[in-house]
Order: sequence, then C-alpha cells, then structure tokens
Amino acid sequence: MTNATDPFSASVIPFEVPEQMRAFAEKGVSQARESYAKFKDAAETHNSAIEAFFANASKGASEYSTKVMEFMRANTTTNLDFAQQLLGSKSPSEALELWTGHTRKLVETFTAQAKELGELGQKVATETVEPFKESASKLFRTAA
Repeated sequence: MTNATDPFSASVIPFEVPEQMRAFAEKGVSQARESYAKFKDAAETHNSAIEAFFANASKGASEYSTKVMEFMRANTTTNLDFAQQLLGSKSPSEALELWTGHTRKLVETFTAQAKELGELGQKVATETVEPFKESASKLFRTAA
C-alpha cells in the first residue's frame, strides 16, 4: 500500500543517467579519492612531525633544567665557601679583598653560565623545530 501524500512510498520511476553525467560523476569521485589520499598522507606526515617536536622539546627542556640545577648547585657551593672564608677573615681589608675576588669570580661565572645556557637554548630550539622544517620541505616538494 502506498500513501499518496508520502513521496518516499511511491514507486521509483526508472530513468537512465546520461553517459556524460556518469563520466563526470565518476571523475569527481576519483578526484575526491585522490585528494583524500593526499590529505591523509600529509596528515600522517605532520602527526609524526608533531610527535618528534614534542619529544625534542621534552628532551631539550630536561637538558636545560638539568644544566640550570647544575649551575645552581655550583653557585650555592661557591657562595657557601665564600661565606665561610668571609667569616674566617681577620681584618676588614682581608674581608674586602675576599669580597672583591668573589664578586669578580661571580661575574665571570654568571657570564660563562649565561653563554652556555644561551647555546643550549639555541640547540634545543633548532632540534625542536627541525621536524617541522623537514615536514614542510617534503610537503612543498610534493606540491611543486
């Protein structure tokens, strides 16, 4: 039983699709499949680049924080040694000489540490961005 008000319950009217329309539709489906395959490949490539980015960033942050902790330990030891020497000084002139030498040593140490941290930061940044550079160069080579 078909309902006259329900358009979906009516019998299907057979008709034939012209060959040109069928070819056009098949070509569109084929192009869509190719585009999807390219998109999927690019997405998988970029996912691995993102994973490498985070792995490198995590490793670099660990190296950087380890280096900072090493510097803090060394600086604390140096300052405690200085305090012990200062407390053992016998005159104000000896204390001033110790203070001056310690200050000079601190400035040299902090300069060297800042340089080392800067170089390490640069290395970490370069290694972290490298997966994106490689991924982008692959993407642009295939697009060209």
